[in-house]
Amino acid sequence: MSTEKDKSTSALRPRTLAVHGGTARSPFGETSEAMFLTSGYVYESAEAAEARFKGDEPGFIYSRFANPTVRMFEERMIALEGAPEGRTIEARATATGMAAVTAAMLCHLSAGDHVVAAKALFGSCRYIVEELLPRFGVTSTLVDGTDLEQWKAAIQPNTKTLFLETPSNPTLEIIDLQAVADIAHDAGARLVVDNVFATPVLQKPFEFGADVVVYSATKHIDGQGRCLGGVVLADEDFITEYLGNFLRQTGPSLSPFNAWVMLKSLETLDLRIKAHSENGEVVARFLDAHPKVARALYPTLDSHPQAALARRQMTAGGNIVAVEVKGGKEAAFRFANALKIIKISNNLGDAKSLITHPQTTTHQRLSDEARAELGISAGLLRLSVGLEDSQDLIEDLDRALAAI
Repeated sequence: MSTEKDKSTSALRPRTLAVHGGTARSPFGETSEAMFLTSGYVYESAEAAEARFKGDEPGFIYSRFANPTVRMFEERMIALEGAPEGRTIEARATATGMAAVTAAMLCHLSAGDHVVAAKALFGSCRYIVEELLPRFGVTSTLVDGTDLEQWKAAIQPNTKTLFLETPSNPTLEIIDLQAVADIAHDAGARLVVDNVFATPVLQKPFEFGADVVVYSATKHIDGQGRCLGGVVLADEDFITEYLGNFLRQTGPSLSPFNAWVMLKSLETLDLRIKAHSENGEVVARFLDAHPKVARALYPTLDSHPQAALARRQMTAGGNIVAVEVKGGKEAAFRFANALKIIKISNNLGDAKSLITHPQTTTHQRLSDEARAELGISAGLLRLSVGLEDSQDLIEDLDRALAAI
């Protein structure tokens, strides 16, 4: 059964692209995107199968390689991410966000190469850089991502990749994307950016020179805590030369069902992220002024050390707030346990507000010294602000803080 693509959406604005981008309809003319739950595809003849495997004839071969529903999700992400003039961006979806990060690194690195990465990374990303890559002969150097001189000093003749996330998880460091991209390109290296906290709604790393952008689609892109998924976006040449075949041969493919769920979620991504950000700023300001809070970190608070940079790179602060309560781990646990609306969970980007204690969950594998260096104290919690009424959230937080 053939599908027909909607007419070009290149001139449309992001909110419209989130609804219509990449849609391919079957002859049935369905309104909602079709879900193609199939592992394989039928050929009209053995000759047709040969031509398709050789690449002489377009079409799908096997859903580990590509699938119509997954392809719609990829094309919609391309439309939302956008491409600076003169660049052609492609995308490949993966089973999880960490599959996206791992594939984006391993697909083009070889023994003898070197990676420079910001220290402020999600725990599993630190594992990739510090423990997994060295097993394959790829060395790494970790730097303070906010210190451009450290990036420059860490460059070696064999440096192939610079890797960062901004805002960072969980302390919301903001890194100068354009400056780090320039450092990477001067060294003949690529910049890989994990843009999960900002999403393509609030920040577009390609506009600042990034070469590869990765997402855990599990987070805001799904937005309701249902499905795992990831996606890698990069120049077409990178996908063709490195990533496409790596994913095809190693198999971390996104399921068509999850891709369909993500497609439906993308329809409301722009609306949700803006509402998340409004709630996030209100909650951050409340926490920043509370006497039982030692510090609150949020990109657009004046007290944030990189607030000016955040305002240049991002259109809003997002929905993640780092809050350090006075009294250490005992106080942090008492606070989290006293919350009623906000739930304890290590996920984020959900419609529901969620809170976690990074020292004992997402970053528990790091040494005490590494956590201290990143500002992950015993009293620090990461709050993912949801879509509830902000006043209800403030009242819930106020009651819980009173329990400390």
